[in-house]
This record gives sequence, structure tokens and C-alpha cells, in this order.
Amino acid sequence: MRIDAAFIFTAFLEIIKALPLTLAISTVPLAFGFAIGLAIALIRIYKVRGLHRVAGAYVSVVRGTPLLLHIMIIYFGLPMLFDSLSAQYGWGLKSSSIPLVTFVLIAFSINSGAYMSEAIRSGILAVGAGQTEAAYSIGMTGPQAMRRIVLPQALMAGLPNLLHKFIGLLHGSSLAFTISLQELNGKAHIVATTNLKFLEAFIAAAFIYWGLTLLAEWGTALLEKRLHTYNKGGVA
Repeated sequence: MRIDAAFIFTAFLEIIKALPLTLAISTVPLAFGFAIGLAIALIRIYKVRGLHRVAGAYVSVVRGTPLLLHIMIIYFGLPMLFDSLSAQYGWGLKSSSIPLVTFVLIAFSINSGAYMSEAIRSGILAVGAGQTEAAYSIGMTGPQAMRRIVLPQALMAGLPNLLHKFIGLLHGSSLAFTISLQELNGKAHIVATTNLKFLEAFIAAAFIYWGLTLLAEWGTALLEKRLHTYNKGGVA
């Protein structure tokens, strides 16, 4: 058996066409997950009455179950809920009109929100209380101190975890193939099956994933360098 090196390049060109969908599955949930994670982290830190226990349960359940399970629950459960509500309120819409990628984006956002909440919470708690008190002493309000002093340093402290989560979403995007989405992994399966050259197709996909991971690490290094100014006393 010989590896067809030329076909690796051919497969690369075919598989790379699925890059936009993979990036969407990786970046959109990262943004929504950050918003969810920030809200959950603040709720748990300030122990908001009636919500902090729910927030804690959400983090525990999501982190205690696999991502593939989240995709399947959303994929099978959300259409049932949507169709039931549509029939009850006369929306005149069916779940079949919802794009498949929507289910993946929701599942990934819910998953990343739980993990990112822990990264953000640990980053906020790592900032000394004295810095917040100093912010109050110069006339800042609580939200201003959080936005200008605490959060930049918390983001700096939690940056490695945030990078890890992005890479996890990038690699986890391959699970979207389970509901027939043609992201990088799904496209590699199609190219491999069509040409009966599985090893070459998956080697090409591996190079793409590796390249995206290197780009993410490079971008994070640049962001870390910028945020490092806050450790020297700067404010935004």
C-alpha cells in the first residue's frame, strides 16, 4: 500500500471549501458562550438570589455530560418543543424550516458557556480585592471598576482557558457531521468515500485543523501581549 501524496493536495483543496462552516461553528458559539459565561460567572460570584443555584446546576450538568449528547438533545428535543409551541400559538411554522446548523450553534453555545463561566469566574476571583477598593477610592462605580480594572485582568488570567475552549470548539465541530453537516470532517468523509482514499483525505483534514490551531495560538499570543499592559497598571 502506498500513500498518494498528490491526492492529499487534491483532497486538501476540496476539504478547505468547508472551512467557512467550520469557522462559523467554532467562533459563533465562542462569542455567545462568552456572553453566557460572563453572566453565569457574575451570578455565581455575587450569589444572585434565585439564580445562583440554577447557574451552578447548569454548569454542573453541562460539564458533566459530553458535547455529542448536547447536540443530540438539542437536535431531537428543540424541534419537538418548537412544533408544540407553533401548534399552540398558531405560528404556522415547522421545525423542518430551521437550518441544521442552528441546532449545532445552540448546542455549542450552551456547552461553551458552562466551561467559559468557570474560566471567567476564576479570572475575576484572581484579581485582588484591593484593586477594586482602589477604583472606588478614585470615584469609579462598581460597573466601571469591573469593566476597566477587573475584567481586563480576569481575561488575561483566563486567556489560556479561553484559547483551550476555542480549540475544543474547533475540534468539536467535527461532531456536526453526526447530523449531516458538511464541515471539515464531514467533507473529508465525503471525499474519502467518493475516491476510496481514506488515509489521504484525513491527512489533508488533519493539516487544516493543525493550521487553524496554530493560527489561534498566534492570535492569542498577540492578544495576551496587549492585555499584559493591564498588569502594568494601565486602564482602558
